[in-house]
Amino acid sequence: MKIHKAGYRIIALTALIVFALAVIVYYISSPFNFICYTLYTLGIIALFFTVRFFRYPNRNIETDKNAIYAPADGKIVVIEELLENKYLNENRIQISIFMSPLNVHVNFYPISGEIVLYDYYPGNKMAAWLPKSSEMNEHSSVVIEDERKRKILVKQIAGAMARRIVCKAKKGEHVQQGDELGIIKFGSRVDVLLPMNVRINVDMKEKVKAKKTVLAYFE
Repeated sequence: MKIHKAGYRIIALTALIVFALAVIVYYISSPFNFICYTLYTLGIIALFFTVRFFRYPNRNIETDKNAIYAPADGKIVVIEELLENKYLNENRIQISIFMSPLNVHVNFYPISGEIVLYDYYPGNKMAAWLPKSSEMNEHSSVVIEDERKRKILVKQIAGAMARRIVCKAKKGEHVQQGDELGIIKFGSRVDVLLPMNVRINVDMKEKVKAKKTVLAYFE
């Protein structure tokens, strides 16, 4: 497992702050006491979880043209039919994956194909599990079209703790199933909008893993 490059600056800054605070505590505390040990421990824990947040899993994927893989780690919080009237203008099945701060936050392409649309909306920072967050929060939208002209829409949605969405998508680019889509920093969710005729392969509240769990199959 490696660290995503989007985390290098944050990890370095966190380490610098933890080190500076440790030095300050060392010089102003005499004698060394329980409070000092507690502060040192909290600093190490903060640094550990910051590094852990930006971990990049080393996972293989069994490519399948009819499989739609989970683009993110997390828990299924929405499976519903809706009218997507901003990009696709048709009824779709939405599957939403909520990522807690403990989940891997790197996102991956669920299918192979051409990126036919990319859009970014700056938006708000409401809690990612709320239904309105899909439209009101900061988010990026990517539509991928496979060789059989089947399209899916993937949304990276920032949550209350998220501070930046990183999306590598470029319109016209051809991507492979399992390639990196991007990362969302600190708490978020990903929506996948699928054609109505897919066969759903997950249940509500199920925990899923990117590049491992198949959300649905094209019929």
